[in-house]
Amino acid sequence: MRTIQIGEKQIGLKATPLALLYYRQEFKSDLIGDLLKMQALANDPSALDSIVILQIAWAMNKAAEHGNSKPFPHFEAWLGQFEYFDFSDPDTMMKIMEEAKEGFFRRGGGRAKPANGY
Repeated sequence: MRTIQIGEKQIGLKATPLALLYYRQEFKSDLIGDLLKMQALANDPSALDSIVILQIAWAMNKAAEHGNSKPFPHFEAWLGQFEYFDFSDPDTMMKIMEEAKEGFFRRGGGRAKPANGY
């Protein structure tokens, strides 16, 4: 689990199977498939899909908050709680992507680097 800062708020991220389910339910798309599409960023920064990054963060934040008695907001309401997201801060985006990579592409039961980088 990681903690990141979006705007003035700190949120937890947890890449678990629940995050995959939450992503599918909310966005009718596959988180892993969308994450793999982001591989193009290494060669082409214009391939950035800022909404996909925020969607991945939402799903992992919801997974991190699983078990809390407070209902978790839908994506639009979740976004509305942030004053801004600084896309020029590579640290925040890197932490989102690293949590996803390390959580969804494990080897040998622990968190390890995936074979193909994602």
